[in-house]
Amino acid sequence: KYDRNNHNNAIAAAIARLNETRAGDALCALPASAPKGLDLYLAVRDTVTTALDKSYRYERTKSEKKPPNSLKRLYLWIADEEGTSLAKQALRHGQAIAQGVALAKELGDLPGNICTPAYLADQALALAKVFPALRVKILEEADMAKLGMGALLSVSSGSRQPAKLIVMEYRGGKKGVKPVVLVGKGLTFDAGGISLKPGPDMDLMKYDMCGGASVLGALRAALELKLPLNLIGVVPASENLPDGDANKPGDIVTSLSGQTIEILNTDAEGRLILCDSLTYCERFAPAAVIDIATLTGACAIALGRFPSGLFTADEELAAEILAAGDRSGDRAWRLPLWEEYQSLLDSNFADMANIGTREGGAITAACFLSRYTKKYPWAHLDIAGTAWLSGKEKGGTGRPVALLVQFLLARSGEA
Repeated sequence: KYDRNNHNNAIAAAIARLNETRAGDALCALPASAPKGLDLYLAVRDTVTTALDKSYRYERTKSEKKPPNSLKRLYLWIADEEGTSLAKQALRHGQAIAQGVALAKELGDLPGNICTPAYLADQALALAKVFPALRVKILEEADMAKLGMGALLSVSSGSRQPAKLIVMEYRGGKKGVKPVVLVGKGLTFDAGGISLKPGPDMDLMKYDMCGGASVLGALRAALELKLPLNLIGVVPASENLPDGDANKPGDIVTSLSGQTIEILNTDAEGRLILCDSLTYCERFAPAAVIDIATLTGACAIALGRFPSGLFTADEELAAEILAAGDRSGDRAWRLPLWEEYQSLLDSNFADMANIGTREGGAITAACFLSRYTKKYPWAHLDIAGTAWLSGKEKGGTGRPVALLVQFLLARSGEA
């Protein structure tokens, strides 16, 4: 059947084949009647994002570079001249989304010995040089200690790489209008700490910073499009490694909020760096906060690799995010955030434990984060199943940049 998914698969296959030929230019004639799930705008935008995504190649750390793709220009033909203006808008939006996705993929694909917390901070500063509308502030460990970010700093204590809190601010909207804040988990490598992960596939833990990468990618797209909204990106960046000074099971740390946490498993570290970052976001008086994190393998088991997991108690925000996922083709599925699950985080020695029981692991992780988000509308996206592909196609996906950009387009009135 000719639906949106198969339309994009056909475009991807065509681009892959064209890149193997000597063709420098190609013309794509869009179907006269859009396939199910697509209108003219989406047909053009999907073609652009799919074509550019298919042209992405990771070569940064390869000694022998492949010859460049032969295809240099792709022309799009539409039957109805009246749709030209809409098609040009779709082209512009698609290019910005694709550039954001490519940035997120490149950062994810880099190895942990290159893409360190300091490297992520440098990429934010480099983005500000390209887009002067972006202001970047990097909080060092001394700054975080002064603030009282005991949870975040407890994770980096086992690493020789100092943690960074990357704060990126874009004020494209009217003065005084509350900003949207995107918070991305930036674990540049996660060995699990003292609760060491199994050896097989541990190399994939370089992708534990894909939440942070998606925030950088979404910000890049928003800056490219000069979206009329106020937007802030916050990326807590750290490593999680075993060391004599690393967190130990049973340790108790005090978060920026003042709440204490008993660390029962040092591999549940993402929520520790996120909780202090979410408390930090209170100073922005945000209209909405969305955190994005490769948080739990449980979410990947529950949903597989097709939708990201969505958790929020805010019905309007849930509807916005789900609609953005459907519109962008970068879908999310909502999971419960019921009060009954909160008791699974009870601790005899602290205000809460950092893990619950084995059942409902993705939900209890979201419940943990919810305790730090009482002062603003908040949603959590667990992208553990969607941020990268394994096996022969191993590599970052750049998700959920497309969902986030669609959300921002709608919020800014540019959709």
